[in-house]
Amino acid sequence: MKTIINSLINFEDFDKLDIRTGTIIEAKPFPEAYKPAYQLIIDFGELGEKKSSAQITQLYTVEGLIGKQIIAVVNFKPKQIANFMSECLVLGVYNGNKQVVLLQPEQQVQNGAKIY
Repeated sequence: MKTIINSLINFEDFDKLDIRTGTIIEAKPFPEAYKPAYQLIIDFGELGEKKSSAQITQLYTVEGLIGKQIIAVVNFKPKQIANFMSECLVLGVYNGNKQVVLLQPEQQVQNGAKIY
């Protein structure tokens, strides 16, 4: 089966994204969200802490998220989601059951490390 690419971009377009590693230091249910989600606080090292709303409730528990290292886009404009301001986008991929699987470094790396 051939994969369809939406559109090709220049490297300069990709380079505008600031994608970093971070560690989830706090997670709690987000009942006010339209779709089931968690509120996360993520430590990005020298960049500080950022908040994110993540629709990852099917495969992850609040307890299991604490200490998990993730990959996120940190330079999107903040987005209001219900009564919460999301400051970064945690990255994931859908599995065969349409559940979000978090992208993670294979080995522990420094929080705030830039993805190239």
